[in-house]
Amino acid sequence: MRNGTATLDDYHVIDSWRAAHRAVLNTFQAILRTRTRFEQVVVAQRHKRKMTIFDKLKRFPGMDLARMDDVAGCRLIFLNISELYKFRADLHAARFNHKLKNAVDKYDYIKNPKMTGYRGIHDVYEYNVNSKTGRQYKGLLVEIQYRTVVQHAWATCVEVIGFITESQPKFQKGDIRYERAMLLASEIIARTAENMNSYLPDLLNRDLVSQFYALESEIGLMSMLRGLSAAKNTFSLKRNTILIISEKNDLEIKTFRDAPSALKALFELERDNPGKDVVLVKADTSDDVRMAFKNYFSDANEFIRLIDEGCAELQR
Repeated sequence: MRNGTATLDDYHVIDSWRAAHRAVLNTFQAILRTRTRFEQVVVAQRHKRKMTIFDKLKRFPGMDLARMDDVAGCRLIFLNISELYKFRADLHAARFNHKLKNAVDKYDYIKNPKMTGYRGIHDVYEYNVNSKTGRQYKGLLVEIQYRTVVQHAWATCVEVIGFITESQPKFQKGDIRYERAMLLASEIIARTAENMNSYLPDLLNRDLVSQFYALESEIGLMSMLRGLSAAKNTFSLKRNTILIISEKNDLEIKTFRDAPSALKALFELERDNPGKDVVLVKADTSDDVRMAFKNYFSDANEFIRLIDEGCAELQR
């Protein structure tokens, strides 16, 4: 794949590897949904997009598919940081055989934000089931993402920028002004919405806002986001949902009652639509799908509100 000589068999191997993670996702989403049943927590899951896998293999020459720990991913979105940390601590103390692979603070990007401004926490678990059907998947990895609603709003906006511009601030590609603007935005949101800091703790409030407004006057980020019309697509709740973004950023939604049918359709859609961004997701309700993957719906409204209120507060 890296050197451009992949055969159809190579593509088949990658699809088979992704499909194998369905059992891992089903197990972990059941665990997470059970533990959040009476809580205001959004739980969703997704298979890693094929184009993202290819990009990661190329960006990291030492990476192989077996070591990629986010082929399967579950996402939890909490109302606040204290609830997030409490849930995570309880999950770490849970009595099951699945093994936490990372040290507790290794992927804690709330305590130690990334230089991009990303805030949230990741855990990697190794699947361990000794049943006859589960044993064949033993050792596969799943990534669990924990975010608050405001951290998710920021991360969503980064993805939206990747859809509507030629830049990819998430991967530090393209116009670096978008990266800087989102780094400043992360600091604004952290200070005003969560009484914390992001990656720029030493920047004075007035300088933080001044630099953000200066970039806004150059690239028109907020104006661009305000001009977006969030997709209003409605869809039936069949739990397995494929979201498709075209080259023109139009959203198409397909729903499936069972996971095998959805996976089969996913691989066919990826094969037949190489220029489109295709992702298979799952959540309890259609509203949860929209919340967990709002970047696909061009929804930056929460980010806009947080920045407007944050800048006003820091200028008082």
